[in-house]
Amino acid sequence: MQRTPPELKANARALRNTPTPWERALWQALRTHRPRFTRQLVVGHYILDIACRTAKLGIELDGSHHSEQAPRDDARTAYLTGQGWTILRFWNNEVSENLDGVVNVILTAVAQAATHPRPLPSREGSTA
Repeated sequence: MQRTPPELKANARALRNTPTPWERALWQALRTHRPRFTRQLVVGHYILDIACRTAKLGIELDGSHHSEQAPRDDARTAYLTGQGWTILRFWNNEVSENLDGVVNVILTAVAQAATHPRPLPSREGSTA
């Protein structure tokens, strides 16, 4: 397994220690849910704002500066999708104006990702 470059790990730590108001609000809403969420997760050469490792779901919060870097964000999303991640993007104002709705979308995506395509058979016919 490839090691995370030290500068990327340090950058993720710095971002965890200085969250934006929108990241802080969303984190407060998600941190008690299971499966667990984590902040500023390094995946490849990118850092996801919030992620659920179990569901391989990444959450990105975009401010106004992201409207100018759409091609870069598209390349980032393509790379992460290629690694098996699902990426959800929300504008900061969506978090401010509709936090419950954003959380609902995220939890729905986690629930869908956590559903196994072939669940274990039921205990029908067992003598236990």
